[in-house]
Parts: sequence; structure tokens; C-alpha cells
Amino acid sequence: MKIEWIDHSCFKINISGKTIYCDPYKIPNNPEKADIILISHEHYDHYDKESVGKIKKSTSKIVCPASCEKILTNEKAKGIEPFETIEIEGITIQGVPAYNPNKKFHPKGNKWLGFIVDNGETRIYHAGDTDFIPEMKDLKGINIAFLPVGDTYTMDFHEAIKAANVIKPNMVVPMHNWDKDLNEFKELMKKDAPDIGVIVLKQKKPIEI
Repeated sequence: MKIEWIDHSCFKINISGKTIYCDPYKIPNNPEKADIILISHEHYDHYDKESVGKIKKSTSKIVCPASCEKILTNEKAKGIEPFETIEIEGITIQGVPAYNPNKKFHPKGNKWLGFIVDNGETRIYHAGDTDFIPEMKDLKGINIAFLPVGDTYTMDFHEAIKAANVIKPNMVVPMHNWDKDLNEFKELMKKDAPDIGVIVLKQKKPIEI
């Protein structure tokens, strides 16, 4: 499996011979085309129409919240609800809740999503834009968790560590950091969640896992 952090919450994941993009944003020119595109919600920094156009091919499958009419219309996407699961070419995609309990930015009622991607061997959780929420305690068997850490719109470092301790993934990849020092997050994780690994990715520098 290969993972590349492109920008913000946008990642490219190569797994089981498929290329999956999460929350396309600031995709460079001439990228590898997508087999699957996952869009957590319709904010510009998670659904960048120009970026989707760069990675989309005629056979690309696009998945987004069923509530996001703009994406459904523009991209002919498959809309799913929180807790709904679909299978695309041997990859299982589950929508999971992503919201702010006490902020206005991502209301629970919007039914926006994070995603669990499962190829039968590895379970990857991309949290979307969320604070720490009770539903995280039900996430089981996660190998890699992409967690937002930037505060204001999502979790801060301490909330993300709390989430990591509840989810118990093998590895956390911080994202959506708004220029915060991710090495500081890594040091806090060592202190408060020592049994969970942390990968601080460099943009556009893919790694093999």
C-alpha cells in the first residue's frame, strides 16, 4: 500500500491495485487517475471541482454524503448515509458520522461523512471534518486513522489524541492542520498514546506501508 498526502485532507491511496483519492483539493496537474473518489462534504477545501476533474476518468466511482446535492448533481456521485456500506471493485466503503457537536461549521444534521476503506486486509479511517464524537468508540479494527488536528473547524491536538485512544488504530496520520507543527503532535502522541504510531507525512512525498 502506498499513501501520499497531497494537501490539507487530500490523500491518494494505492491499495489492492486501485487508486483512491480522499477529499480532492489542490491536485497538481497530470495526476494519476482515480478508480475511487471519496468526498466527505461539500466545503471547498474537501470538494474542489477542478481537482475532481483532474483525477476523474470515465470509470471513476465517486462517493459522497447523500445530503450533498451539489456533488451528486455535478459529479453523478453515489450518495450514502452515515453507517451505510457499499462495495466497489472489491473495496468496501463505509460512511461514518463526521460533525461538530458544539460548533456551527459541520452540524450533525448535515449527515456529512468520514469513511472507512477496507480491502479485507487493511482498514483505513479518513475522519473528514469532525470533532471527537461518541460514534468513534464504535470504530473497530482500524489500522490507519487519518485524523484532523487543526482546531477551530475540527479537533485540536488534544482531542485528536483522545480520539486515537478511543479508536486504537495501529497508526495515526494527522491532517487538516492549518500550519500547526505536526511534529509537536507526534511528541504529544508519544506521551499520551505511546502504543499508537504516528506518521507525519510530507506533502507529495508518497510512502510505502
